[in-house]
Amino acid sequence: MVYRRTENVVRRLAAREQTILDAAQSIAAERGMGAVQIAPVAQRADIAAGTVYRYFPSKNNLVAEVIAATAERELAAMRAAADGAPGPLSALAACLATFSARALNDRRLAWAVLAEPVDANIDLLRVEFRRAIAAELESRINTAIAGGHLPDQDARMAAPAIVGALLEGLIGPLASTGGGVRDSVQTITLLALRALGVVDARARGLVAQCELP
Repeated sequence: MVYRRTENVVRRLAAREQTILDAAQSIAAERGMGAVQIAPVAQRADIAAGTVYRYFPSKNNLVAEVIAATAERELAAMRAAADGAPGPLSALAACLATFSARALNDRRLAWAVLAEPVDANIDLLRVEFRRAIAAELESRINTAIAGGHLPDQDARMAAPAIVGALLEGLIGPLASTGGGVRDSVQTITLLALRALGVVDARARGLVAQCELP
């Protein structure tokens, strides 16, 4: 006889896994990815450490899932904001502003999942996350170029350069910690649009129209 999990069991297991991930993410947001260890995560989730190991065989497995889940959520937010914009340039501005605002609103977590040096294997996952952000921006840039809204350029080079500016300007060691989130988001979004060839007056208008999360 083959045992089949009931829907209630499946839901309960999924809920426990999510509880573990939420606990790990909250620790990363408070103290960085280096603090994400099995014992403190188990304590935060109010479950036994052995239970955590049943879901995630090692700390790296857990950290990898935190990064993957965060990447999926952030990319979805960028796409939703861009898809709701009225045109290609507005979509690009919304994409930039949404990423920037969300990164600044949870700056410690953004640093933890995108750049904090911890482990070589984990760094590979971070590269994939940054690559996915660049791919999303590249798609939006190419659409704007095709519609005649941006000057012709190599989006494959432009998009990673913009990602670098966003990360260093928002969450990197050189990033300014002064000023409000809105002002910072507007400044970095305006910088990116100008770099891609949007004339200043138009860029300022696009930034002013952005609905920040």
